Amino acid sequence: MSDVDATTDEPGTTAPPRHWEADVLLRDGRTAHIRPMQPEDRALLVEFYARVSDQSKYYRFFSPMPELSERDLDRFTRVDHRDRVALILLVAGKMIAVGRYDTIRPGYAEVAFLVEDKHQGRGIGQLLLEHLAQAGRERGVEEFVAEVLPDNQAMIHTFKDAGYQVKSAFEDGVMELVFRIDPTETAIGVMEQREHRAEHASIERFFSPRSVAIIGASRRQDTIGRALVRHLVLGNFSGRIHVVNPSADSVAGMPAWKSVGEIPGEVDVAIVAVPADAVQDVVLDCAAKGVHGLVVISSGFAETGEEGRQRQRRLVGLSRSYGLRLIGPNALGIINTDPEVSLNASLSSVMPPRGRAGFFCQSGALGSAILEKVQNRGLGLTTFVSAGNRADVSGNDLLQYWEEDDATEVVLLYLESIGNPRKFSRIARRVSRRKPIVAVRSGRSSQGVPMGHAVRKIAAPAQAVDAMFRQAGIIQVESLEEMFDVAQLLAHQPLPRGRRVAIVGNSDALGLLAADAANSVGLVVNKQVALGADATAEDFEDALDAAIDDPEVDSVVAIFIPPLNVAGAREDVANVLAAVGEQSDKPIVSTFLGTEGVPELLRVPDVAGSSAGRGSVPSYPEVEAAVRALARVVEYAVWVRVPQAGSSAEAETADRDTARHIVNEVLMKHPEGRELDFREQHRLLDAYGIHLWETYAVESLDEAVAAGEELGWDVVLKATADHLRDRPDLAHVWRNIDTPEEMQDAWTTLNQVITDPARAGFVVQRNAPPGVPVTIATMEDPLFGPVLSFGIGGPLSELLGDRSYRIPPLADHDAQDMVREIKASPLLFGYRGSEIVDVAEIERLVRQVAQLQHDLPQVRALQLPLVLAGADGATVLGASVRVEPVKDPRSDWFVRRLSTMPGDTLPG
Repeated sequence: MSDVDATTDEPGTTAPPRHWEADVLLRDGRTAHIRPMQPEDRALLVEFYARVSDQSKYYRFFSPMPELSERDLDRFTRVDHRDRVALILLVAGKMIAVGRYDTIRPGYAEVAFLVEDKHQGRGIGQLLLEHLAQAGRERGVEEFVAEVLPDNQAMIHTFKDAGYQVKSAFEDGVMELVFRIDPTETAIGVMEQREHRAEHASIERFFSPRSVAIIGASRRQDTIGRALVRHLVLGNFSGRIHVVNPSADSVAGMPAWKSVGEIPGEVDVAIVAVPADAVQDVVLDCAAKGVHGLVVISSGFAETGEEGRQRQRRLVGLSRSYGLRLIGPNALGIINTDPEVSLNASLSSVMPPRGRAGFFCQSGALGSAILEKVQNRGLGLTTFVSAGNRADVSGNDLLQYWEEDDATEVVLLYLESIGNPRKFSRIARRVSRRKPIVAVRSGRSSQGVPMGHAVRKIAAPAQAVDAMFRQAGIIQVESLEEMFDVAQLLAHQPLPRGRRVAIVGNSDALGLLAADAANSVGLVVNKQVALGADATAEDFEDALDAAIDDPEVDSVVAIFIPPLNVAGAREDVANVLAAVGEQSDKPIVSTFLGTEGVPELLRVPDVAGSSAGRGSVPSYPEVEAAVRALARVVEYAVWVRVPQAGSSAEAETADRDTARHIVNEVLMKHPEGRELDFREQHRLLDAYGIHLWETYAVESLDEAVAAGEELGWDVVLKATADHLRDRPDLAHVWRNIDTPEEMQDAWTTLNQVITDPARAGFVVQRNAPPGVPVTIATMEDPLFGPVLSFGIGGPLSELLGDRSYRIPPLADHDAQDMVREIKASPLLFGYRGSEIVDVAEIERLVRQVAQLQHDLPQVRALQLPLVLAGADGATVLGASVRVEPVKDPRSDWFVRRLSTMPGDTLPG
């Protein structure tokens, strides 16, 4: 159910929800703007229709229709945004497509499109169908019908390829296509594949330009523009370099053009280094030239305050309206080390060596330091992006690109903010299955956001963000140093098969340190070989070969400290390590001479031109760093081997239609939202197989006695108000009540003990079987969507923050992990002789609550504050559910859209 619509001046019409307007990405990687049709669009529609071919008009209306009559214009532009919905697509302020649906009867609507001929083949019909289907779902439409001429194959494929179950019929020379518009897994999967292809295409153009224009190039040596020219030239860029400077004839020996428009031939990417207030004019020039994308180095935008924030908002809106993608502003730039491109379009003079890792960061200042560190370690990169304020192109876009880039085997992310965590989580879960992602997230505990990063506040706790990273298979590390420690292992060594480690070295002291470090991070030392200070290269070779051949060993830690007065020892041992590393199918890490990175002695030549090939043995200055990096990679290897999510049997039996009816019924009567009463809670939870213990709310002693008699006594009287139900002294509960006299004692005592008993929320319940109290809760975060938590009930768990978190949808193993990863989990598994509880039932409840929240974004918060887990099942003793209208119903889950800055008319 969507937010309540405000009425407009048009009789019988409603204002469209704001989230129906969005910037979108087309199949070729260029942008466009989609929004609802308005009466003021008559002129746009006339101009658009005049550009459409006669054949396309015939396909749309099944008859020659060269012009639209006044009546047609009125009918097409005046829609009520409820039963008649029309969406238009704009580029550079011109309409290039229109799609609409008209409700024929409740739940059933006819849909149709018209796309300007020169823009056909760009995936526009598919985009319009996605957005119209989402609008229809919010307006109660369940099925679309489309009438299409048989020879209009392109439109037929648009409907049939959307992932819906399309039924077709043929009558009077017209095909009728009917399909339900539920967001099925197939339809969502199709949408995600199209999103992936479009975002990959938009980034690929940045990394493989045939020509680059530097706008703001200067003749002065100490300027940003001149540095950009110098780095492109010295980096041996394979394409054409053009410099733009209206006040110079030449820059660095190259002819200078007055504007981008004067440059002969095509320009793929423009690097912008002009004052902030001149950037918008540059955008217009680049749009007229047909430039694909901009890298804006210029500062003076959102990082400077509100005025700059407004300037940045205008910059992004203008760029997207003309089909341009934007990296920056306030960016360091981009780099591609592919020798066939060799692009250094950045402020960094360091061109890193060719490697296997792609790197994305947001800070320009850190970007330079990162590139120097990469070079010093001999790690090597494929591509590098420092996105500055990340106003348009983000880490999500880069993940889409790197997923398909064969040269990139490891993804490195330095994140100062996450603009769209829902999308980030979704993409990262998929990419991590193929390529490891290593991430550093600043502001992790404070959830702080740097100036210039226009993102919304995450309402979910920091632990939920960490859980999202783990759930997506991301290797989250604490620092840049640790990131490079992990990256150099992933880039050069195979993944371990398990946690078993062998330690081979010529230093007993360092060997013991390595063993202690391994035990502290969950690794198992199965073999420890102390070779002695006088060990030879042959001794190392024999020990390493034996460790690698041992089936009880999954990885090896090699330690070499050069002995005194043994000439050539380090070269000999290095040759052994390099040879063994090249042939081993198990990872090897080393502390070799206390060096950092992949020292020259331990490198294996790489035919692809990288600085160090597969099998090169990474070295760490401390054994603790080597072991810590290995442990991170082991955790990732375990995650990769766990099967992906599958639909649980319980999820398949959930009665979603009943649940949606309950929620919508409440919101129709209470559009501002409210707490569900017990009967509504009971019906909603029952639809998902969660059976709520019978509860009677009572406001007087007589009602309490009547409830006890109704339940057959052996009951409990308790207060359920939020400020009372977690009291550690349990003074709000009176158990084992069997008679009216005992109920009177309980009622009198609790009314004396509890402050303000009128607000206590007294209930009567039958005594439940004994068990361990657990709590399951969800919330709908504006950015994350659903967030699920689990913990042992009681104030101690709350004080210690002992809760586990996940982001639905859950994988099959997530519920198991949630139950076991809290510190108090031994209470569920027979701690100190207690009974082992029915853990399978607890896991089922966790999965069902997650599924409910995933299915129903209108559920703002749901709590099962007291579930008693016993040996033979679990008793749900209470619940609280709040429903609210959804202003933006997770629309980026069901339709493609680009994110926006907070405060814009479009949601992010």
